[in-house]
Amino acid sequence: MKKILLLIVLAGAVSFIQTATAQIRKIPAEVTNAFSEKYDDAKNVEWKDNLNAFIASFEEHGEKYEAKFNKKGKWQSTEKQLEISDLPGIVNDGFEKSKYSEWEVKSVYEIELPGDVKQYRVRVAKSDIQQKNLLFNEKGKLLKDNLTL
Repeated sequence: MKKILLLIVLAGAVSFIQTATAQIRKIPAEVTNAFSEKYDDAKNVEWKDNLNAFIASFEEHGEKYEAKFNKKGKWQSTEKQLEISDLPGIVNDGFEKSKYSEWEVKSVYEIELPGDVKQYRVRVAKSDIQQKNLLFNEKGKLLKDNLTL
């Protein structure tokens, strides 16, 4: 009987811990204010807590975006998914000249960074196991080729 009671108590404690860690922190006013200033036409905003940043998924002018802010409200980046055909020509040329040009393109994202910098992330796969995120600058130079699983 004591063992059963102990198991019930432990199961309840585990359940409580999982629920407590799944809750999102309150989004700081600095973050929501900075978001509203940068994206005053945003619609359908949903927030995610990424521990080191807050991510807002939203729509603006018919496009879907994800914007990342630090806990002090400083904007870090905004991403928008593109069709492969919308990849700028110079970036597409960089991809075609890379050793990954024969890999299948799975997704393409435009990343806006502070200082009017744009980068492009191209997710490619050679197989279900071999997948990479390729990061290109605006001039089509491959900056990183990170392995993904």
